[in-house]
Amino acid sequence: MLSKTLLSTAAAAALATAGPGTGSGAETGAETGAADAGESAQALPPEATVHPERWPEVAFPVVLTAQDEAEVQDLLARMTLEQKVGQIIQADIASVTPAEVREYRLGSVLNGGNSGPGGNDLAPPQDWLALADAFHEASMDVPAGEPAIPIVWGTDAVHGHSNIVGATIFPHNIGLGAARDPELIERIGRVTAVEIRVTGQEWTFAPTVAVPQDFRWGRAYEGYSSDPALVAAYVGSMIRGLQGPPSTARILAGPHVAASTKHYLADGATTDGKDQGDAAISELELRLVHGAPYIPAIENGVATVMTSFSSWNGVKLSAHRGLVTDVLKGRMNFGGLVVTDWNAHGQVAGCTNASCPKAVAAGIDMFMAPDSWRSLYRSTLAQVRDGTIPMERLDDAVARVLRVKQRLGLFEMGKPSQRPLSGQYELLGAADHRAVAREAVRKSLVMLKNTGVLPLKPDARILVAGDAADDIARQSGGWTLSWQGTGLDNSLFPGATSIWDGIESAVTSAGGHAELSVEGDYGQRPDAAIVVFGETPYAEFQGDIASLQLRPELRRPIETMRKLRAQGIPVVAVMVTGRPLYVNEALNAADAFVTAWLPGSEGGGVADVLFAGEDGAPRHDFRGLLPAAWPATARHGGPTLFPFGYGLRYADGPRPWAPLAEDSGVTDDGGNGGVFFERGVPASAWSLTVTRADGGDSLRVTTVPAEALSGRVRIAATDHEVQEGARSFTIAADPAGTAIELGTFDPIDLTRQTNGDVLLLATVRLDAPLAQPLDMAVRCEGQECGTPVAIDAFSALPTGEWRTLGVPLKCFRAAGADMAGISAPFRLVTDGAARFSLARVALGSLSEADVVAGCSTD
Repeated sequence: MLSKTLLSTAAAAALATAGPGTGSGAETGAETGAADAGESAQALPPEATVHPERWPEVAFPVVLTAQDEAEVQDLLARMTLEQKVGQIIQADIASVTPAEVREYRLGSVLNGGNSGPGGNDLAPPQDWLALADAFHEASMDVPAGEPAIPIVWGTDAVHGHSNIVGATIFPHNIGLGAARDPELIERIGRVTAVEIRVTGQEWTFAPTVAVPQDFRWGRAYEGYSSDPALVAAYVGSMIRGLQGPPSTARILAGPHVAASTKHYLADGATTDGKDQGDAAISELELRLVHGAPYIPAIENGVATVMTSFSSWNGVKLSAHRGLVTDVLKGRMNFGGLVVTDWNAHGQVAGCTNASCPKAVAAGIDMFMAPDSWRSLYRSTLAQVRDGTIPMERLDDAVARVLRVKQRLGLFEMGKPSQRPLSGQYELLGAADHRAVAREAVRKSLVMLKNTGVLPLKPDARILVAGDAADDIARQSGGWTLSWQGTGLDNSLFPGATSIWDGIESAVTSAGGHAELSVEGDYGQRPDAAIVVFGETPYAEFQGDIASLQLRPELRRPIETMRKLRAQGIPVVAVMVTGRPLYVNEALNAADAFVTAWLPGSEGGGVADVLFAGEDGAPRHDFRGLLPAAWPATARHGGPTLFPFGYGLRYADGPRPWAPLAEDSGVTDDGGNGGVFFERGVPASAWSLTVTRADGGDSLRVTTVPAEALSGRVRIAATDHEVQEGARSFTIAADPAGTAIELGTFDPIDLTRQTNGDVLLLATVRLDAPLAQPLDMAVRCEGQECGTPVAIDAFSALPTGEWRTLGVPLKCFRAAGADMAGISAPFRLVTDGAARFSLARVALGSLSEADVVAGCSTD
C-alpha cells in the first residue's frame, strides 16, 4: 500500500486516480512521417500500448521567459542542418576530441564510468576543468554566419562527484532511503552540485528514481527504496538540491547543475532482475509504482530525463513513442530534453548503434552515442535529408536541447573556468561537505539485531576484523572513480576514512585500544570484536545475481564471527551491501548486526553510532529503517525476515534472539559473476581444453600434470596467491597450431557487456619470451566465429611477472563474432613455442587491467 503522506498533494491525488479512459497511444497522433520510423501505437502489442489519459497531468514550472523562448527560436532558424544533427548527439570524452566537437558541431559530451581527461579516469581535477574549457572553446569556434552553440558536459555524479579523486562520496541511494530524511537529501544534492561545478561540468545523470522490485538486479542500490512513495518523497528534494528551486533564473548563476531523472521507465521491474531486461507488468503497475517518482520530478522542473535500456512488455523504452512522447511530454507536460542511455538505441528492434531513426520518432531528443557517434551522425543526417526523420521532429528535439542550454545560462556564462566555483579545488571533499556525508552514514545505518552488546565502550580493547574493514573503495561500491568501482586502493581517496579508520579514531581518542586483523587473530584478548563483511563493488549488469546471497568467498568472515564468539568474545557484524541479502548464518553468529549499505568516503559515520559517549549513553542513536524487506532465504519472492520499515533503536533495549534456520532455500550456484577460470580451476559448467588450432585432438584438462597433442603441450600446476593457484603451459611449435580454450555447452549472451565496454581479463605470467605473437578468439555456439585478434600486448609483458591483460570484448565483435551466443569467451592460439601461466579469466573493467590490448573496434 502506498504511503500517500510522503507524496506531494498533486502526486498523491494523481496516484489515487486511475481514470476509466479507453483510448490508446494512437489517440494522440504521430507527427507526419514519424510513425513509419517509430513504434507507432497501432504497431504495438496490446500489452505495450499506453493510455495517456489515465496518467496524471503535471504542471511543469515556468523556467524560461518569453524572451528566452524567442532567442531559442531565433537560434533554431539560423542553424544549419549539420548543426542541428550535431546538437542531438552526445559523445564520450574517450572517443571524441575538441577538434571533432568543432567539426561535427556536437551538442554534448559525457564521461563514462571509465573515461577521463587524456585517457586517465584518475586525472587530477585541474585536468577535468582544462578539458571542459577545451570542449567549450571548440563548440564556440564556428564559421561566419553560423550561431555558436555551447556544448554541455554530462557526468554520472550519482553519489557525489564520484568520478573525481578527492571528492566527497555519499552513501548510495539505498542507504539514503534508509535514512528517511528528505531535507538531508536536498543538502546532499547541493554539495554534489557545488563539487561538480569545481571541475567544470554542468549536468549530472542523477538522481536515479528506480523503484527496484527484485534485488537480484545489479542496479538495485541506485534506487532509494522498493516503495514508490518513499522514492517519490525524495525526488523533489534531490532535484532542488542539484538545480535549485525551479525559476527563470539561470541554473549556473547559482551553485547548481542540471539534473536528470532515470531510467524512464520501470528499470526496477525487469523479469528476474535482469539489467536491461523486460518489465512484463501491467500499465496500472507501470503508472502507480514506477511512474510515481516522475510526478515530483516534473513538478520540480527536472531539466532532463534519461530513458532506460530496458523494455516494457517487449518494446524498448528508447523507441516507445506512447511512453516518451504521448505520456511524458504530452500528458505529463515534461518540458526538458529526453536522452537515451549508453548506446541504448542500438538495442531497438531494427536499429544499430550506427542508425536508429525509430528513437527520434519516439521522442528521443539526444542520443547518448559514446563511441558510435560518428556513424550515427552520418546516418541521422542522411535520414533527415531523405525524410525518414521529419524536419519538424528534428527541430523539436533541437529546440529542447537549446532550451536546457538557455536555462543553464551556457550562452552567457562563458567558458567553464570563468564561472562561479570553477577551480576552487579546496571545495572537493571540503570539511563541511564531508560532515553532511558523515551525517548521511549515521542516519542510514539499520540495526537488525542487538542482544545487548551495543553500544560499545570506546575506552575498551576492540578488535576489528573482516575483509571489508579497511577498504574505502569497497564501502563506496560501484560508480566510484571507475564504472565498477574496482581496482582501487585507499590512497586514491585522500581525506576519506575507512570503517576501520573511524573505529580506531573513536577508540584511541577515548583511551581504548583498537587492533585490525582481517582474519580475527589478536595479540591480546579483546573486549569486543567488530567484523566488517559483505559485497564487493559492481555496477549495472555486472552486479546481476542469480540468488539473494553473497558469493561463497565473501562468506568467509562469518567463520571469523563464529570463531570469536566461541571464545566468548562479543561480536558486532557490520555488513557492507547494496541490497538486502540472505545472511542468516551471520545474524546467528553475531551478538549485534548492523547494515551499513554502501556508506561512501566517510566511514567514520559507522563508529559514531556503534560507540557510547563518555557518559555511557549512545553518541548517536540508530535512525535507519529498512528501505526494502529483508529476505529470510536467498530466493526472490520467498519469505520475509524483516519487513520494510524495520529497524531497532537503542531505546528498544536488548532483544532476545531465536536462532534462524540456515537454509538458503536455493541451490548454491556459487554466483561466479562473469568469472570463467579462477585459482587455476574452471568455474562450474566451464571446461579448460587444449586443442589444435582447428579444434581437433582435444584434451579436457581435469588433473595436472597433463600432456596434450602427442606431448607437445605440457600442463602443470604453479602458484599464484595460493598454492597451485594457476596452471602453466609449455607449448612446442607446430604448423597445426595450439589453442588453449575455456568453453561451455550453454552459450552465454555477452552483447550487454560488449556494449558496456567490458573487457576479457586474463591474469597471466609470461614464463619465457614468445617465439611469435599470440592471437585471441572466441567461439560461438561451439563453432569458430570472426577472425582471430592479434594480441601484441601479450608479447610485451615482462617475463616472470604476473599481469592482468585486458582485451575489450568489442575487439571480438569488430572481428565478426556474434556476441549473443559465446560458447568460448577465451581462446588463445599460437603456431609457435610458448611458455606462460594462467591464473584467472573473467569479465571486468578497464580499472582492473594492468595492460590493455589494442585493436580496431570500428
